[in-house]
Amino acid sequence: MHLDWTALGQVTAVSIGVTVAVVVVFALGVLGLAQAEAAREREGGGHTLAIAQAGLCFLACAAVVAYGICLIVPQFH
Repeated sequence: MHLDWTALGQVTAVSIGVTVAVVVVFALGVLGLAQAEAAREREGGGHTLAIAQAGLCFLACAAVVAYGICLIVPQFH
């Protein structure tokens, strides 16, 4: 049995990188929701932009998850 250690290292690096990126984008979405809530409490403007930021971040996370599921499930190929 032969293992291609370079390929295994590449897969590991990409997996860790994508995981960190998705967590950061999700955290930015939560931050956007928190900013929207804070803007709503002080009744100032800007909460629409924060909600749009959160929505885009959560949509990006959902797209990454859907792409991963599409890669894993053989019926989608």
